[in-house]
Amino acid sequence: MFVLSLTVTTVAFPYVLRYALRHNIVDNPDARKIHRSPVPVMGGVAVYAGMLAGCLAMTFLVKGASIRWSVMAMTTMLIVGVWDDIKNLPAVFRLVVQFGLVGAYMGLTGHYIHNFYGLLGIHEVSLWVGIPLSLVAGVGIINAINMIDGIDGYSSGFGIMACIGFGTLFIVVGQTVWSSLAVIMAGALIPFFMHNVFGKETKMFIGDGGTMMLGFLMTIFALGTLSLHSAPQLEAQGVGLAALALSVLCIPVFDTLRVMIGRMLRGYSPFRPDKSHLHHLFIDMGFSHFGTAISILAMNSIIMIVWFVLWKCGASINTQTIVVMLMGFSVTFGFYKLMRWHQHSGPIGEDGRPQGTKLWKSFCEIGRQSHIEKGKVWHTIQKIVDTGRFTKR
Repeated sequence: MFVLSLTVTTVAFPYVLRYALRHNIVDNPDARKIHRSPVPVMGGVAVYAGMLAGCLAMTFLVKGASIRWSVMAMTTMLIVGVWDDIKNLPAVFRLVVQFGLVGAYMGLTGHYIHNFYGLLGIHEVSLWVGIPLSLVAGVGIINAINMIDGIDGYSSGFGIMACIGFGTLFIVVGQTVWSSLAVIMAGALIPFFMHNVFGKETKMFIGDGGTMMLGFLMTIFALGTLSLHSAPQLEAQGVGLAALALSVLCIPVFDTLRVMIGRMLRGYSPFRPDKSHLHHLFIDMGFSHFGTAISILAMNSIIMIVWFVLWKCGASINTQTIVVMLMGFSVTFGFYKLMRWHQHSGPIGEDGRPQGTKLWKSFCEIGRQSHIEKGKVWHTIQKIVDTGRFTKR
C-alpha cells in the first residue's frame, strides 16, 4: 500500500502540474509571501491520487477495512480547499464547512472525545462536553495544519512525521486500518515533498486543498487516539493519550493559537494573513526553507521523544500532559517572543535601527549555515527530481 500510494503520486504529479500551469492555478507572490514568482498550487490533488489508490488497495488487502467516511471527508476537504485556492473563499464559509464535516464524521463513526482517561482525575464526560470539545479541537487542528503551509517542505514534512507517530501507536494497539491509512498518506506525501523542497522546474505548493485534507486526517487520528477500544489498557499502562496526541501536533497547534490570539488582540480577524508564524522567525534569522522546516520538525520530534521518556519513566498522565503543553508553549510563545526581542534590541546602526543582540546574530549565523541548496548533493537531487519523462512541464 505504501509503494502503491508513493508510485501513484509520483506518476500523477506531472499531470497535475501541467494542468495547474495551463489553467493558471498558481499562488502569486505579494508583500506577505516568501516566494518571488508564481508557483502552481495543486499539489494536494497529486497527494490525494496516491492516497485514494492506497485506500482502494486497503479494502482488498486488509480484512474488514472500511474507511469510506474518512475518504469521503478528506475528498470534501480537498474540493473545498482547491476551490479556495482558485476563488479565495470567505473564512466564514470554510469554517462552516469544517464544523459541518467534523460533526458529520463524528456522528457517522462515533469517534469523538468521550473520555479523558484519568487526565485531571476525569474519565467519562457527557455528550454536552465531548461533542463541542471535539468540534473545536477538530476544526482547530485543520486550521493549524493549513496555517503552517508557508515554506517549502514544512506541511508535507510534518504530515510524514505525524503519520509515523500516529501510525506507530496504531500498529502497537492493533488498529490495522488506521495504521494502514497512516502508512498510505506517508507514501503519498513523500514524492510531493521531494518536488516541493528540491524541485526548481517542478516545484508545486500543496495548496489549501492539500493542507485541509491533511488537517482532516490529523483530526481523524487525534479523535481516533482518544476513542480507541484499547484505551483502557493503555491507560492502565500509564499512557497519557491526550499528551501523546498533543505531542505529535504540538508546534502547529500552539503556534496557531499564539498567532490567532495575537491577531485578535490587535483588533484583526484571527484568519487575517501576516508574517507572525514561527517559520517566519526562522526565515528572518536567515534560515533556508529547508533549514527552517527541519529545525521546527526537529523541535516537534524532541517534544514527542520527551513525552515517550516521561511515559517510560512512569510519569503520571497529568505530568505528561503538563510537560508537553509547557514545551509547546515555551517554543511557540517563549522562544518566539524572546528572539523577536533580541532582534529589535542591541546597538543602533547607521540607519537608526537596532542591529540585534549577540544571541540574535548567533542564530543568524546558524541560519546562514543552513543554506545547502548550492551544494553538489542538493543539485544532484534537484536534477533527478526535475528531469525525466514524467516531470517535464
